[in-house]
Amino acid sequence: MSAQSKKEQVQVLRERGFVVAKGLVSPQRCAVLKAIAERQLGEAVQPLEYEADLRYPGAPESKHAPGGHTVRRLLDAYARDPLMRDWATAPEIKGWMELYFGEAPHLSRAHHNCVMTKHPAYGSLTGWHRDARYWSFERDDLVSTWLALGKETADNGALWFVPGSHAMTLTSERFDTQKFFRADLPENEALIRMAVSPELEVGDVVFFHCNTLHSAGRNETGDVKFSLVFTYHGASNLPLPGTRSASKPEVAI
Repeated sequence: MSAQSKKEQVQVLRERGFVVAKGLVSPQRCAVLKAIAERQLGEAVQPLEYEADLRYPGAPESKHAPGGHTVRRLLDAYARDPLMRDWATAPEIKGWMELYFGEAPHLSRAHHNCVMTKHPAYGSLTGWHRDARYWSFERDDLVSTWLALGKETADNGALWFVPGSHAMTLTSERFDTQKFFRADLPENEALIRMAVSPELEVGDVVFFHCNTLHSAGRNETGDVKFSLVFTYHGASNLPLPGTRSASKPEVAI
Protein backbone atom coordinates (compact mmCIF):
# COMPACT_ATOMS: atom_id res chain seq x y z
CA MET A 1 0.00 0.00 0.00
CA SER A 2 3.03 2.27 0.34
CA ALA A 3 3.02 2.81 -3.43
CA GLN A 4 -0.56 4.10 -3.44
CA SER A 5 -1.14 7.68 -4.50
CA LYS A 6 -3.34 9.97 -2.42
CA LYS A 7 -6.05 9.57 -5.05
CA GLU A 8 -5.90 5.78 -4.71
CA GLN A 9 -5.93 5.99 -0.91
CA VAL A 10 -8.98 8.26 -0.99
CA GLN A 11 -10.75 5.75 -3.22
CA VAL A 12 -9.98 2.91 -0.80
CA LEU A 13 -11.37 5.04 2.05
CA ARG A 14 -14.56 5.66 0.08
CA GLU A 15 -14.97 1.93 -0.60
CA ARG A 16 -13.80 0.34 2.68
CA GLY A 17 -14.26 3.12 5.23
CA PHE A 18 -10.58 3.10 6.19
CA VAL A 19 -7.16 3.04 4.56
CA VAL A 20 -3.61 2.74 5.88
CA ALA A 21 -0.98 5.12 4.52
CA LYS A 22 2.23 3.24 5.22
CA GLY A 23 5.25 5.20 6.45
CA LEU A 24 3.61 8.59 6.01
CA VAL A 25 5.58 10.03 8.94
CA SER A 26 9.29 9.46 9.49
CA PRO A 27 10.40 7.34 12.48
CA GLN A 28 12.47 10.31 13.67
CA ARG A 29 9.47 12.62 13.77
CA CYS A 30 7.41 9.95 15.52
CA ALA A 31 10.14 9.47 18.14
CA VAL A 32 10.06 13.18 18.97
CA LEU A 33 6.25 13.22 19.19
CA LYS A 34 6.26 10.10 21.37
CA ALA A 35 8.88 11.61 23.71
CA ILE A 36 6.67 14.68 24.15
CA ALA A 37 3.67 12.46 24.91
CA GLU A 38 5.63 10.32 27.37
CA ARG A 39 6.91 13.38 29.22
CA GLN A 40 3.44 14.95 29.45
CA LEU A 41 1.95 11.66 30.56
CA GLY A 42 4.60 11.31 33.25
CA GLU A 43 3.95 14.86 34.45
CA ALA A 44 0.15 14.42 34.18
CA VAL A 45 -0.13 17.59 32.13
CA GLN A 46 -3.81 18.58 31.94
CA PRO A 47 -6.29 18.24 30.33
CA LEU A 48 -6.49 14.47 30.73
CA GLU A 49 -9.15 11.80 30.43
CA TYR A 50 -8.84 8.84 32.78
CA GLU A 51 -9.93 5.27 32.19
CA ALA A 52 -12.01 5.56 35.36
CA ASP A 53 -13.93 8.48 33.80
CA LEU A 54 -15.41 6.21 31.13
CA ARG A 55 -15.43 2.86 32.93
CA TYR A 56 -15.27 0.80 29.78
CA PRO A 57 -14.74 -2.97 30.26
CA GLY A 58 -11.48 -3.56 32.12
CA ALA A 59 -11.15 -0.01 33.44
CA PRO A 60 -10.78 0.80 37.15
CA GLU A 61 -14.12 1.35 38.87
CA SER A 62 -13.10 4.74 40.20
CA LYS A 63 -10.09 7.00 40.58
CA HIS A 64 -9.70 5.60 44.08
CA ALA A 65 -9.48 2.00 42.88
CA PRO A 66 -6.18 0.32 41.89
CA GLY A 67 -5.06 1.88 38.62
CA GLY A 68 -7.59 4.66 39.11
CA HIS A 69 -5.30 7.33 37.68
CA THR A 70 -4.53 5.42 34.49
CA VAL A 71 -4.76 7.97 31.67
CA ARG A 72 -6.77 7.13 28.58
CA ARG A 73 -6.18 10.28 26.55
CA LEU A 74 -4.01 13.38 26.64
CA LEU A 75 -6.67 15.84 25.51
CA ASP A 76 -6.36 18.86 23.20
CA ALA A 77 -3.21 17.64 21.49
CA TYR A 78 -3.40 20.62 19.11
CA ALA A 79 -2.59 22.98 21.98
CA ARG A 80 -0.16 20.71 23.83
CA ASP A 81 2.93 21.27 21.74
CA PRO A 82 3.85 23.08 18.51
CA LEU A 83 5.09 19.82 16.97
CA MET A 84 1.71 18.16 17.53
CA ARG A 85 0.03 21.20 16.03
CA ASP A 86 2.39 21.02 13.06
CA TRP A 87 1.35 17.44 12.35
CA ALA A 88 -2.36 18.25 12.71
CA THR A 89 -2.05 20.93 10.03
CA ALA A 90 0.73 19.38 7.93
CA PRO A 91 0.70 20.00 4.15
CA GLU A 92 0.32 16.28 3.45
CA ILE A 93 -2.79 16.15 5.63
CA LYS A 94 -4.22 19.30 4.08
CA GLY A 95 -3.70 17.95 0.56
CA TRP A 96 -5.20 14.57 1.46
CA MET A 97 -8.30 16.09 3.04
CA GLU A 98 -8.77 18.57 0.19
CA LEU A 99 -8.81 15.65 -2.21
CA TYR A 100 -11.32 13.73 -0.12
CA PHE A 101 -13.73 16.56 0.76
CA GLY A 102 -13.35 18.54 -2.45
CA GLU A 103 -13.08 21.74 -0.44
CA ALA A 104 -10.99 23.36 2.27
CA PRO A 105 -10.68 21.09 5.33
CA HIS A 106 -11.23 22.10 8.94
CA LEU A 107 -9.73 20.46 12.02
CA SER A 108 -12.23 19.83 14.80
CA ARG A 109 -10.81 20.62 18.21
CA ALA A 110 -13.92 19.22 19.91
CA HIS A 111 -13.43 15.60 18.83
CA HIS A 112 -10.42 13.30 19.10
CA ASN A 113 -7.67 15.96 19.07
CA CYS A 114 -5.70 13.80 21.49
CA VAL A 115 -2.89 11.44 22.19
CA MET A 116 -4.63 8.11 22.71
CA THR A 117 -2.81 5.90 25.20
CA LYS A 118 -3.40 2.22 25.85
CA HIS A 119 -1.89 1.00 29.11
CA PRO A 120 -1.18 -2.57 30.20
CA ALA A 121 -3.38 -3.94 32.98
CA TYR A 122 -5.77 -0.98 33.38
CA GLY A 123 -6.24 0.09 29.77
CA SER A 124 -9.82 -0.78 28.85
CA LEU A 125 -11.17 -2.31 25.68
CA THR A 126 -13.35 -0.16 23.45
CA GLY A 127 -16.57 -1.70 22.19
CA TRP A 128 -17.79 -1.57 18.61
CA HIS A 129 -19.05 1.87 17.65
CA ARG A 130 -19.25 4.62 15.10
CA ASP A 131 -17.58 7.88 16.09
CA ALA A 132 -20.52 9.80 14.62
CA ARG A 133 -22.64 8.50 17.51
CA TYR A 134 -21.70 11.54 19.59
CA TRP A 135 -20.81 14.05 16.89
CA SER A 136 -23.28 16.68 15.65
CA PHE A 137 -22.62 18.06 12.17
CA GLU A 138 -24.84 18.89 9.22
CA ARG A 139 -23.55 15.74 7.50
CA ASP A 140 -21.97 12.55 8.85
CA ASP A 141 -18.90 12.98 6.69
CA LEU A 142 -15.76 13.38 8.77
CA VAL A 143 -12.39 11.64 8.55
CA SER A 144 -9.99 10.90 11.39
CA THR A 145 -6.25 10.34 11.19
CA TRP A 146 -4.61 7.85 13.56
CA LEU A 147 -0.82 8.14 13.63
CA ALA A 148 0.98 5.17 15.16
CA LEU A 149 3.86 6.44 17.34
CA GLY A 150 4.89 2.81 17.92
CA LYS A 151 4.04 -0.58 16.53
CA GLU A 152 0.35 -1.47 16.86
CA THR A 153 -0.90 -5.05 16.83
CA ALA A 154 -3.82 -6.99 18.26
CA ASP A 155 -1.54 -7.80 21.22
CA ASN A 156 -1.24 -4.20 22.37
CA GLY A 157 -4.77 -3.02 21.64
CA ALA A 158 -4.72 -2.07 17.97
CA LEU A 159 -7.82 -0.93 16.09
CA TRP A 160 -10.27 -3.30 14.42
CA PHE A 161 -12.49 -2.19 11.54
CA VAL A 162 -15.50 -3.64 9.72
CA PRO A 163 -14.78 -2.95 6.03
CA GLY A 164 -17.60 -1.15 4.24
CA SER A 165 -19.61 -0.50 7.39
CA HIS A 166 -19.47 3.27 6.88
CA ALA A 167 -21.89 2.88 3.97
CA MET A 168 -24.32 0.54 5.75
CA THR A 169 -27.70 1.61 7.11
CA LEU A 170 -27.75 0.36 10.69
CA THR A 171 -30.93 0.99 12.68
CA SER A 172 -30.89 2.27 16.24
CA GLU A 173 -32.07 -1.11 17.58
CA ARG A 174 -28.67 -2.57 16.69
CA PHE A 175 -26.97 -0.26 19.21
CA ASP A 176 -27.28 -0.13 22.99
CA THR A 177 -28.23 2.89 25.08
CA GLN A 178 -24.64 4.19 24.90
CA LYS A 179 -24.74 3.73 21.12
CA PHE A 180 -22.29 0.85 21.11
CA PHE A 181 -22.93 -1.81 18.46
CA ARG A 182 -24.56 -4.79 20.19
CA ALA A 183 -22.31 -7.84 19.83
CA ASP A 184 -25.06 -10.07 21.27
CA LEU A 185 -27.29 -9.76 18.19
CA PRO A 186 -26.77 -12.47 15.53
CA GLU A 187 -26.96 -9.99 12.65
CA ASN A 188 -24.35 -7.81 14.35
CA GLU A 189 -22.14 -10.76 15.20
CA ALA A 190 -22.04 -11.69 11.52
CA LEU A 191 -20.75 -8.21 10.68
CA ILE A 192 -18.17 -8.25 13.45
CA ARG A 193 -16.75 -11.51 12.11
CA MET A 194 -15.77 -9.55 8.99
CA ALA A 195 -13.52 -7.24 11.02
CA VAL A 196 -9.82 -6.82 10.30
CA SER A 197 -7.03 -5.35 12.41
CA PRO A 198 -4.27 -3.82 10.27
CA GLU A 199 -0.86 -4.04 11.92
CA LEU A 200 0.77 -0.63 12.05
CA GLU A 201 4.44 0.24 12.07
CA VAL A 202 5.85 3.49 13.44
CA GLY A 203 4.76 6.33 11.14
CA ASP A 204 1.80 4.53 9.56
CA VAL A 205 -1.41 6.57 9.46
CA VAL A 206 -4.95 5.16 9.34
CA PHE A 207 -7.55 7.41 7.71
CA PHE A 208 -11.06 6.29 8.71
CA HIS A 209 -14.59 7.55 8.20
CA CYS A 210 -16.74 8.63 11.13
CA ASN A 211 -19.35 5.94 10.35
CA THR A 212 -16.91 3.04 10.10
CA LEU A 213 -17.56 0.48 12.83
CA HIS A 214 -14.40 0.00 14.86
CA SER A 215 -13.17 -1.22 18.22
CA ALA A 216 -9.94 -1.75 20.14
CA GLY A 217 -8.87 -4.50 22.51
CA ARG A 218 -6.76 -4.65 25.65
CA ASN A 219 -3.01 -4.10 25.79
CA GLU A 220 -1.51 -7.44 26.76
CA THR A 221 2.10 -6.25 26.51
CA GLY A 222 4.23 -4.45 29.08
CA ASP A 223 4.47 -1.11 27.27
CA VAL A 224 2.11 1.83 26.90
CA LYS A 225 0.91 2.36 23.32
CA PHE A 226 0.71 5.94 21.97
CA SER A 227 -1.31 7.16 18.99
CA LEU A 228 -1.90 10.75 17.82
CA VAL A 229 -5.47 11.26 16.61
CA PHE A 230 -7.19 14.19 14.86
CA THR A 231 -10.52 14.63 13.04
CA TYR A 232 -11.37 16.72 9.96
CA HIS A 233 -14.39 17.78 7.93
CA GLY A 234 -15.11 19.95 4.93
CA ALA A 235 -15.57 23.69 5.49
CA SER A 236 -19.22 23.55 4.39
CA ASN A 237 -20.09 20.77 6.88
CA LEU A 238 -20.77 22.89 9.93
CA PRO A 239 -21.08 21.71 13.53
CA LEU A 240 -24.60 22.16 14.86
CA PRO A 241 -24.96 25.19 17.18
CA GLY A 242 -25.20 24.43 20.88
CA THR A 243 -23.70 20.94 20.61
CA ARG A 244 -20.39 19.57 21.84
CA SER A 245 -19.18 19.61 18.24
CA ALA A 246 -19.43 23.42 18.26
CA SER A 247 -17.90 23.85 21.72
CA LYS A 248 -14.37 24.72 20.57
CA PRO A 249 -13.07 26.94 17.78
CA GLU A 250 -12.08 25.00 14.70
CA VAL A 251 -8.90 25.33 12.67
CA ALA A 252 -8.94 25.93 8.92
CA ILE A 253 -5.93 24.15 7.45
